[in-house]
Amino acid sequence: MSFTAPTPDPVDGPLVGDDRPILEGVLRWHRATLMNICAGADAEQLARRPFSHSTLSLLGLVRHLAKVERIWFRERLASMSFQPMYDAALGKDSDFLGATASSAESDFARFAAECAASDVVAVQHSFEDPVDFRGGPMSLRMVYVHMIGEYARHNGHADIIREQIDGVTGR
Repeated sequence: MSFTAPTPDPVDGPLVGDDRPILEGVLRWHRATLMNICAGADAEQLARRPFSHSTLSLLGLVRHLAKVERIWFRERLASMSFQPMYDAALGKDSDFLGATASSAESDFARFAAECAASDVVAVQHSFEDPVDFRGGPMSLRMVYVHMIGEYARHNGHADIIREQIDGVTGR
């Protein structure tokens, strides 16, 4: 039986109040949006690259965002060290190039684990805590803004990819 991307639980967050709960809620919403765009697609569809000139696939985006979560929260914020998440022999785009149907289930599990680990690390820090960015400081607050932008951009890619694969829109 082939893996099929599950439908995520709905995510909601505060619309008024302090920055932190609002930004945490928007990031959770974007994570769930990516999962919702993928929901119902099977492993082969998730790994499909519908544009011949591009390495982008839904699964590649899931893998990429798992890597980005790790880099920003655990490596940069918490100063943790890890081996590369994906095959380093494939180069800097290994997250996209290594996306195969056979890895879909484990890649989705890795994404969920990285998001959860990011949340565990982030809650231990103040929004003012510095994160090293290109040799200078960036606040954790700005990391949230950056991550929301990263997801927004890639969720747009995912929408287009999903529509090209099977016509599904409006997720």
